[in-house]
Amino acid sequence: MSLQMRAAEVFLRLAYKPRMATAERAQQRLAAAKGSTEPPARLRERHEVRRREVGGFPVHTVAPRGRPATRAAVYLHGGAYVSAIAPQHWALVAALADAGVRVEVPHYGLAPQHTHRDAYPLVTTVYRQLLDEVAPADVTLAGDSAGGGLALGVARTLTDLPQPRQLVLLSPWLDLTLSHPDLPAVEARDPWLSSVGLRVVGEAWAGGDDPTDPRLSPLNGPLTGLPPVHVYVGTHELCLPDALALQSRGQEEGVDVDVTVCEGAVHVYPLVPVPEGRAAARAVVRTIAG
Repeated sequence: MSLQMRAAEVFLRLAYKPRMATAERAQQRLAAAKGSTEPPARLRERHEVRRREVGGFPVHTVAPRGRPATRAAVYLHGGAYVSAIAPQHWALVAALADAGVRVEVPHYGLAPQHTHRDAYPLVTTVYRQLLDEVAPADVTLAGDSAGGGLALGVARTLTDLPQPRQLVLLSPWLDLTLSHPDLPAVEARDPWLSSVGLRVVGEAWAGGDDPTDPRLSPLNGPLTGLPPVHVYVGTHELCLPDALALQSRGQEEGVDVDVTVCEGAVHVYPLVPVPEGRAAARAVVRTIAG
């Protein structure tokens, strides 16, 4: 583990761990303002950015400026289903556009005002619209954290559409109930996430539905028929046990699930500006743009 990753751990434990450490704090997060969906000015200066609405939700298209895109992706941001897209998400989107990738960014509605019942039609429609212009063999469905779980869940429901070329998932939240038996031991090492608070916001995202339903906890659903799945996860985060369980399920069902485990890394480490994160981000961009 690099010194920078150790420093990031200390910062996260002091600044972010308390935000969801109790049910009361989680309720405060649910009630808080959601933040802006607008991309930063620098991204607009460097790339072609278009905004439209799909079903009442904003969607941004970020594409290389002055040259045609060679690949495309639908990117679903994380944030525990309660927080809007953040600067680190836009940074990855910008890096993808630099590499020649057109990126569709649907801003799905957040809990408690919205649930998965709003998100699935939105993401599916955006994907369908993209396939009107781009061959599925050139499209990646990607996401981080909550967005990674949503990406896998949506892919499982694309019964009347071609599957994308691949899925790329960064620390995906695969089980809304966080019930894996190995989770308590891993949680002690996680400087950021707290299972107590996540279960509260997960219930809000479920909107009264069974949180074990595969649309909410895609680890519980079949993987057969999915394209190759690439997962990035650290050893110091809650998402590790379920990511490894997904890999085992892939082996059992004949689906290629490749899991990159970074020793000592925190949640969504490819988005963290430390050596391990920068290296992983470059690998993610190569995978999607290649």
